[in-house]
Amino acid sequence: MIQSSPFGALDVPRRSFADHALACAGDGDRAALIDGTSGRTLSFAELERSVRSVAAALAERGLRKGEVFAICLPNLPEYGIALLAALSLGAIVAPVNPLLAPGELVHQLADAGARYLLTLPRLLEPARETLRECGLNAIVVLGEAEGATPWAELLAHEATAAATAIDPDIDVALLPCSSGTTGLPKGVMLTHRNLVANAQQFMRWPLDMAQGTVAIGAPPMFHSFGVSLYFGALLPRGVTVITLQRFELELFLRLIERHRAGYAAIVQPIARALAEDALVERYDLSSLRRITSGSAPLGEALSLALERRLGVQVFESYGMTELCGASHAQRPGDPKSSVGVALAGIEWQAVDPDTGRALNVREQGEIRVRGPNVMKGYLNRPQDSSLEAPGWLRTGDLGYADEQGRLYITGRLKELIKVSGYQVAPEELEALLRLHPEVCEACVVGRPDGAGGEAPVAYVVRKGPVEAQTLAALVAARLAPYKRLAAVFFVDALPRSHTGKVLRSALAARKKDRPEP
Repeated sequence: MIQSSPFGALDVPRRSFADHALACAGDGDRAALIDGTSGRTLSFAELERSVRSVAAALAERGLRKGEVFAICLPNLPEYGIALLAALSLGAIVAPVNPLLAPGELVHQLADAGARYLLTLPRLLEPARETLRECGLNAIVVLGEAEGATPWAELLAHEATAAATAIDPDIDVALLPCSSGTTGLPKGVMLTHRNLVANAQQFMRWPLDMAQGTVAIGAPPMFHSFGVSLYFGALLPRGVTVITLQRFELELFLRLIERHRAGYAAIVQPIARALAEDALVERYDLSSLRRITSGSAPLGEALSLALERRLGVQVFESYGMTELCGASHAQRPGDPKSSVGVALAGIEWQAVDPDTGRALNVREQGEIRVRGPNVMKGYLNRPQDSSLEAPGWLRTGDLGYADEQGRLYITGRLKELIKVSGYQVAPEELEALLRLHPEVCEACVVGRPDGAGGEAPVAYVVRKGPVEAQTLAALVAARLAPYKRLAAVFFVDALPRSHTGKVLRSALAARKKDRPEP
């Protein structure tokens, strides 16, 4: 059964992502980007001028349409300038996680075929020797470093680059890596149309912000969601964006108070800090009107706790790199156990993962999505089976629809635990464990249990005293016998990726852990 968006169809403008992002350049001296650490401010007019200068400088240094320009930076105003400058030339931007080790950096650059790199001197030095393998045409740094072009030289350029013809439907704009939590990272090809479409979807809901709103965000700019969020949905509406090089709770709170931020984009660990840390009480957060969260699920208890403490509506979204960021978001009144409804122009369905048969309401299956934000494909992997005709993306996530077309995620297809021939979704057990008042976080994985089978075991971060037997009994009382926990392990923290997703594979590999008594 195909589910449609309650927000209706979407008319995607035929323009490049750079042109879309700079739609509010005429706002003049009003702040577009503020560096949260230093307070440096870039106005909308300065942003446009800087993009034009850097584009001309890069063109003069040989950057051409279709070539790959890699950006390895934390969240900074310069990220946006470089991104939009390269895209305006028809180049492809490969965003790189600045926390990567030198070997990982080289692998991503080589896989993407990058010819240009923008980074910081402190990130360049550890990787300088390994970068020789990449055959880069030029390295640009914010500051100065031996053998690299200073960013200041690009900004000082006064000429204008010749206009580049861009086909939004065909030309790739962004080449982020998929998360790699369940396998090797892959380059995801996102076209200009993909990015503009997802931006338009966000702008209809949940980012229907008024011009002049101040926003602060934690999602990284090297993720497709960060690009769609900051440069696709917020700046074109005339929203001021505060950037954070790294998240620090007190700085985050201070910036909200100082700039009277009305919107915050967060991830699960930040939500927990905002809901529980005593530091929050020291700051005036009354300007906040809306919070959105993505990546790892908050869960009903945490979401409601955050709303009660801050008096702000919190809306979760669902998506992935292959969807440019998000495909679903909660609306007011949607159950916190769901991830809401499809964004404008998106259709989705749950299907039997083995046969592809479309399932009915309340039947669990693999989630498939189609819409204008679905990726073009994986770089150098034309035979990948994630894309199916006519335009469906297999997400690898398990879930179901309710009668109102809301999506409920129950787990990952690859993370299903096989117990005596039955399939157990970890999310179902985790949701139960999180209901216990002394449980902070929980992650359930499968462990070998003889004869090729598995048994579910839980890793739990406690708020206070609770015994393993109590948690095991909680699950046993509410679920079928084959879903019972074989063991409970208490840990100080769950391992996470840079976007806040729990790394299940790291926990599944811990085979020597001893169960709690």
